[in-house]
Amino acid sequence: MLSQPDHVKLAGIVEHLRSVPYDVTRHQLYSAAELYEGYDPDDEESFERSYDSRVYAHYIATGKTTDSVEESLARSLHDHGIHTGLCTFLRRYESSRYIGIMGGHALRRTDGMYRQIAQMSKRLTELGFYMISGGGPGAMEATHLGAWMAGRTDADLDEALSMLSCAPAFGDAGWLASAFHVIRRYPQRRYISLGIPTWLYGHEPSTPFATHIAKFFENSIREDTILTIAYGGIIYTPGSAGTMQEIFQDAVQNHYLSFGFSSPMIFFGKTFWTEQMPIYPLLQDLTHAGMYKNLLLSLTDDPEEVIRQLTRFRDLRESEQQKLRG
Repeated sequence: MLSQPDHVKLAGIVEHLRSVPYDVTRHQLYSAAELYEGYDPDDEESFERSYDSRVYAHYIATGKTTDSVEESLARSLHDHGIHTGLCTFLRRYESSRYIGIMGGHALRRTDGMYRQIAQMSKRLTELGFYMISGGGPGAMEATHLGAWMAGRTDADLDEALSMLSCAPAFGDAGWLASAFHVIRRYPQRRYISLGIPTWLYGHEPSTPFATHIAKFFENSIREDTILTIAYGGIIYTPGSAGTMQEIFQDAVQNHYLSFGFSSPMIFFGKTFWTEQMPIYPLLQDLTHAGMYKNLLLSLTDDPEEVIRQLTRFRDLRESEQQKLRG
């Protein structure tokens, strides 16, 4: 039986759950329209009034690491609901078709690598894959731009890139507005992609090119989720500390066959991964020494080779799954 003080405490918790600027009972993924509700691309100042900005402001005000039981519970309930929505989403499609692209958040829209990522993502989406990224700017945005432009011509993609070039970096004025202008110019409902951002990095806007957005408060949940659900393989494009963390976290999952099989780890950019950030030869050496097992490593500069490898792996996995189903 609850005492009177317990009733008072519970009433305070319930009141806090009602007061937060996010829905603790939500059990579905966000769309860009929902995440940026209140934002007008033609009014730069309206960004501060958007749902995403209001939640981020509350998150900062209450502390990235909060000692409030009420706030901690509210965030946990929200993230649990997003996870539930994500599980529902993932059950719709074959797991071997989920492909992750990892890379730097600071990659500029005018960089040749940005265009290459968008082109690869576009082709993979057209081939029936579903693209996943951390849902932010840079290489992540390029992933979802490519998926958004699937089914259109390369000339259309070039025009979209030209429209985005007015704000090359996510800190530039017009970065978010230009993305919405591309969406307005090239509307589509056929192709999907999944972005998984976090309010921990809320200063980096989430890309609206992702048709489905699983935005979490807890970055540790978000990071593990991205690497876990990319069952069809991960393409590693040039990045820095965050990408390094993802590589070794993914390697652990593959080493232990955490989900019953190992997925391709494709390193895109030979010079970067062997000279500037020589992770690839390190992984090869550790594999040869027996420190890592089961890693499906490859290194290439050729987007078509990336696509061939992922397609072969998908076909193999789906053939195996078909046999298991009888």
